[in-house]
Amino acid sequence: MALKQSLSFKLQQKLSPQQIQLMKLLQLPTIALEQRIKEEMESNPALDEGKEEEEEDISFSNDEDYDDKEKSEAEQDFNFDDYINGDETPSYKLTANNHSQDDEDHQVPLSGGDSFQELLEKQLIMFDLDDDDYEIAHHLIGSLDESGYLRRDLTSIVDDLAFTQNIITDEAHLNLILKLIQQFDPPGVGARTLQECLLLQINKSKGHSLLLMNAKEILENYFEEFTKKHYDKIIDRLNISEEDLKDVIAEILKLNPKPGNSLSDSTKVVQNIIPDFILTIVDDQLELQLNSRNAPELKVSKEYSEMMKGYKEAKEKPSKSQKDALMFVKQKLDSAKWFIDAIKQRQITLITTMEAIIERQKEYFLEGDETLIVPMILKDIADEVDLDISTISRVVNSKYVQTPYGTFLLKTFFSESLSTDSGEEVSSREVKKILQDAIEDEDKKKPLTDEKLSKLLNDKGYNIARRTVAKYREQLNIPVARMRKEL
Repeated sequence: MALKQSLSFKLQQKLSPQQIQLMKLLQLPTIALEQRIKEEMESNPALDEGKEEEEEDISFSNDEDYDDKEKSEAEQDFNFDDYINGDETPSYKLTANNHSQDDEDHQVPLSGGDSFQELLEKQLIMFDLDDDDYEIAHHLIGSLDESGYLRRDLTSIVDDLAFTQNIITDEAHLNLILKLIQQFDPPGVGARTLQECLLLQINKSKGHSLLLMNAKEILENYFEEFTKKHYDKIIDRLNISEEDLKDVIAEILKLNPKPGNSLSDSTKVVQNIIPDFILTIVDDQLELQLNSRNAPELKVSKEYSEMMKGYKEAKEKPSKSQKDALMFVKQKLDSAKWFIDAIKQRQITLITTMEAIIERQKEYFLEGDETLIVPMILKDIADEVDLDISTISRVVNSKYVQTPYGTFLLKTFFSESLSTDSGEEVSSREVKKILQDAIEDEDKKKPLTDEKLSKLLNDKGYNIARRTVAKYREQLNIPVARMRKEL
């Protein structure tokens, strides 16, 4: 196949680097924005913190117009392209940088302290074991999940030890080593099932009261009835009163179903919520402001501006090092200006979007009653502020607003609409609130089923099916009626 050249015209749209930078800044919450600004200031010496001083404007591009009356003769004769043109190629053109400062860097935060397995291994060295048994115990500890359970069957672990550690053992010996690990703290670690985990903790409890004996009996012989809340069967078979069963249930509920988490709590990273917006009510009027950490004062470095001005006023032909320095200064000044503009545009977009949300949910923000939240989707706000839906999505993503009623994630104010008998459009958030209130007020001895909850909502004028009630209940993390039953 012969090679040939041809000319063709093609029209396409591409985002500029400045637009990409703005999109990335829009989706950052306040705490991440603060870190992003620090990183930019560290990498760009032309960017300073503080208010911009009203001084002579320095050009950032060749196309920017100047007032001829305020320019000196040297400035009028200055041409940036003529200044750097020459036979020598600047060194910056010979370097490659495939990593953008705006690339998202997903890092897992590190925390101090021993891990769950390390804490168990510290207890293991207190026992006198031979080399093979120590390796078996070490392997079992490494096989525990983050909750402290051994999810793999012993037969598979026997095969693993034979192939990977060249240790020949059997299930009986493996079970003995596992029993040893189950003596470690916290109680319940090394269990294979929830029933075994709770029994390990009950057996470690001090005392031999009737309460503990009944709890152990229920966990050993009536665990299925206990989990399904068939309390009548337990009362009949153990011949105890309802009050005694209540005490036993209270004792069992004190046990930890995930013992591994109790050791890993100290190593978890605690993330504090920093609100992006602060909403207050003054004389029955809503006042909105950005968090001060969300609206930093940035300016272009005065030293770099004066350096650029000095290069402009110089009349002699620049050397190669001076050309490279000039290109570096101009690049950093342009980058600083673009970053400052992007921060300002971000603030304007955030305020405009939040004001539109407040206007739609004004009654709720004044009263604090969740039933006053009106249906609202991203398209409603996008049409109102004349922005793309993707931009609104970036604004509400991971952003919080501090109100007199608490701090909320912005996207929680967006909800679908439902029709009432009168044809009125109401928010699904309102229906969830009514559903939650009905479940809180129900008789816990006879909790309301999804069918009864659906009928209750229909009686109030909300056209909602049983499967929709089940969906909303699951979204609210509310269990089914059988699991909500209490004595």
